[in-house]
Amino acid sequence: MTFVPRRHGRRRKGRFAYARTRALGEDQLYAALDLGTNNCRLLVARPADEAFEVVDSFSRIVRLGQGLQASGRLSEEAVDRTITALRICASKMRRRGVTRLRSVATEACRLAANCEDFVARVRDETGVRLEIIEAVEEARLAALGCAPLLRRSMRRALVFDIGGGSTEVMWLSVPRVGPPEVIDSVSVPWGVVRMAEVYGGYEITPETYAGMIDEVTVHLEPFEARNRIAREVAERQVQMLGTSGTVTTLCGIHLALPRYQRSIVDGQQLSFEQVSTVSERLREMDYLARAAHPCVGRERADLVVAGCAILAAICAMWPVGSLRVADRGVREGILFTLMAADGLVVCGGRSAE
Repeated sequence: MTFVPRRHGRRRKGRFAYARTRALGEDQLYAALDLGTNNCRLLVARPADEAFEVVDSFSRIVRLGQGLQASGRLSEEAVDRTITALRICASKMRRRGVTRLRSVATEACRLAANCEDFVARVRDETGVRLEIIEAVEEARLAALGCAPLLRRSMRRALVFDIGGGSTEVMWLSVPRVGPPEVIDSVSVPWGVVRMAEVYGGYEITPETYAGMIDEVTVHLEPFEARNRIAREVAERQVQMLGTSGTVTTLCGIHLALPRYQRSIVDGQQLSFEQVSTVSERLREMDYLARAAHPCVGRERADLVVAGCAILAAICAMWPVGSLRVADRGVREGILFTLMAADGLVVCGGRSAE
């Protein structure tokens, strides 16, 4: 079975402003698929009527990297879960009539010994052709996807993405106009899935939590030494932005949302004190209490404390004092680059997913 895009689809109003530079691409429908260690996410959109219209979206926790730390391979169970999700993505893209797409996979596929077999099976069974991207490309796309939330008054930005298998940290130059420039980036080989598998995700003692933070700090120190970011933080020249399930979950809990709402969380500002308070609250909860929380749920209950530890290491290394929360990233970055190739320049705003 092969994936054959078509040229039609229903519109739904969104909120990404764009500048039209030529007609090519106006009738196109774009899709971005991001397969991570923990999640499978799809975004389908089109530029029209001076807006970035989100036509369809999909997100599911698949835990593709479950057990990868111990075996070095993608397990049969994880592959089956992921292919089920990818079939849904393929169906949505066909039904919507996608004409331009990019489907990427990240850390789990970069590490797995049986990645080639997995990619071939995905192609044969779903029609989706996965592209395994390097960490530096993942960082670039995440930074581009989050660009509309960066303050142009601050000339530097730290952007991080806490994933399932790794954490990407980007050091950006933010111009007054135009896209941010990635000065440097680092891929820390600790994400929430790997951290939880090594340290546990159920009952976390203060000592274990401190050990998690130390593991991440070791990988951040060379990046800091290379870029001297702390010096610019001390001069109040740096803003911080986080894009991941960890920061969005913490924000939802801080806001006491009865259920997670992307439209409320995306773009919120959290102080480091608020981050620390919610993180400690989660660490002190048992697994069942975390699973029962409407902004955590059973699928994330064993992973969220690991994410808090990774975030704590980042905040301690660079005490900016606050961070902006982004429920966006690689998918939006993919869409921006696809549209730019068709002469459509995204100016900013918020998606209506």
